[in-house]
Amino acid sequence: MHYVKVKGILSPSGGMNLYRGCSHGCIYCDSRSKCYQMSHAFEDIEIKENALELLEGTLRRKRKPCMIGTGAMSDPYIPLETRLEYTRKALLLIEKYGFGVALQTKSSSVLRDLDILKRINEKTKAVIQMTLTTADETLCKVIEPNVSTTKERFEALKILRDNHIPTVVWLCPILPYINDYEDNIRRLLEMCVEAKVRGIICFGMGLTLREGNREYFYAQLDKSFPGLKARYIREFGNQYAVTSPRNAALMRLFHSVCETSGMMHDNDQIFAYLHQFEEKNAPQQLSLW
Repeated sequence: MHYVKVKGILSPSGGMNLYRGCSHGCIYCDSRSKCYQMSHAFEDIEIKENALELLEGTLRRKRKPCMIGTGAMSDPYIPLETRLEYTRKALLLIEKYGFGVALQTKSSSVLRDLDILKRINEKTKAVIQMTLTTADETLCKVIEPNVSTTKERFEALKILRDNHIPTVVWLCPILPYINDYEDNIRRLLEMCVEAKVRGIICFGMGLTLREGNREYFYAQLDKSFPGLKARYIREFGNQYAVTSPRNAALMRLFHSVCETSGMMHDNDQIFAYLHQFEEKNAPQQLSLW
């Protein structure tokens, strides 16, 4: 790990990343792509040492509260968080200044901060987004080796449900010939139904590959799925969007289950929900009539 000082922490849309880089080891991670211009090894976590100071100053100055998002590029619950507690301290600031939060993670460690999330959610909205890719625990440890398994994430989703914390699942990526099977998708959807998630984000059954993450992904295929890299090269070449040949059937299943279960499954609708600040128990204007 290493520390840096940054000039800003919040994007215009309210997004932030307290860390840069990740140690989860997911074989498909898009954040490894060279387009993000990371100047250090991906596993050498960059810690934004003045992030909390900048965050408090920004939240204090904002005229209107909004949703604060985190986790889009670097998981806020990497192992270093256990010691540094940047995410927990950021949540305390979000609570202090009356903002909402939409947090994305693959870690059941989010439950450590359940107390703060509940308090935020009582006043506005705290939404936890959890990625699910495979119902197979053995496969999970291969494609996402250093993070909570699917079973652990599912248990976390149910605990969040029982504490009235809204959740959204990212059903992606779905890797052709690895986890793009009907039984896998059906089992993941059943988990979402049981956990009563509000919605499922899915961009289709496939993944994206570009310079940086493609090379790492192919190296991991050689290691864990011998011969599969050659098939990818033969069928997909250098395509950015790699779509499963089972995409049409699996997407029909996805939309059907979501529709029947009442889960949001339109990405635009879900993103609007994640960005919409809601003030609960706001005082009502009195009327003379």
